[in-house]
Amino acid sequence: MTDSSEKPFLRVLDGEALSPPPVWLMRQAGRYLPEYREIRAKFPTFLDFCYAPKAASEATLQPIRRFGFDAAILFSDILVVPDALGQKVSFEVNEGPRLEPILSEKEFGRLNEAIDLKRLAPVFETIERVRAALPATTALIGFCGAPWTVASYMIAGRGTPDQAPARLFAYREPELFQRLIDRLIEASVDYLARQIESGVEAVQIFDSWAGVLPAGEYERWCLAPIKQIVAGVRRRHKDAQVIGFPKGIGPRLDDFAAQTGIDALGLDSAVDPLWAAQNIPNAKALQGNLDPLALLAGGAALEAGAARILKAFRGRPHIFNLGHGVAQPTPLAHVEALMRLVRGHGAS
Repeated sequence: MTDSSEKPFLRVLDGEALSPPPVWLMRQAGRYLPEYREIRAKFPTFLDFCYAPKAASEATLQPIRRFGFDAAILFSDILVVPDALGQKVSFEVNEGPRLEPILSEKEFGRLNEAIDLKRLAPVFETIERVRAALPATTALIGFCGAPWTVASYMIAGRGTPDQAPARLFAYREPELFQRLIDRLIEASVDYLARQIESGVEAVQIFDSWAGVLPAGEYERWCLAPIKQIVAGVRRRHKDAQVIGFPKGIGPRLDDFAAQTGIDALGLDSAVDPLWAAQNIPNAKALQGNLDPLALLAGGAALEAGAARILKAFRGRPHIFNLGHGVAQPTPLAHVEALMRLVRGHGAS
């Protein structure tokens, strides 16, 4: 187990309430940073960037140098997993990811039986580089996409507003869809375990599209797979720290936190922090959940949003974050203002 005594982020995952709370932001390494845009311009595709350890480690470290966040998150993408399973993945400029859709048994049969960890060797090298360069008080987070969210891209071949292609596939071909989910569970366990072995100190599972699933489908395609991943990672690394981020599931959050075995629950922007503080047991760390648009707006909206969250979670394990990723147009001054607000909390 990692020595967490010097790292506020890890202390909170261990169940300690800190004031001020540690802070990091989803998508903190991204296009809102001029230094990121400069390095991104050197690569023809986004995957080329992700698989270039020197550049990817630099992107991971940039927001730490600029803002002093308490945790760095590995710069990569959730779609490296289908790429390492043998599905063709590309990123189109201004259009997002494109994959060769899985439409039937034929396309599923082209996938690798297991994830190709050699394909992901550059990612593990990035982790090693970042861990060696981080300040002593800054933690390193790894991540993967949850099976449902990753499968939704694998089926549709792209992002869609309501994930209808994957939902229809799951209804029409439940046995084949279950096999795809099982393949992704195994791949995710292997991938996260290797990330931990390479140096990450906690991992986050992003289920960005969990909220589109009705109750029965949610339990089968979101809750159960994440529970299996957490258990699988802990069989390899018994003290692994895991954060779950099931975006959009609302009142199911308390059951998700109880059933999956996660150490911390990521909250999206739609969750009332007062509800979360009252309904999620105090032993479970909470992470979030400022609206990225409040950060983009700045001023009174930023101050009020941050204050509400800090007040609601005072006295319990909490990691300050956004309810989703930093928006590209966000001014750097607004992030600096947020850091002053969080760092000043509890100082008086």
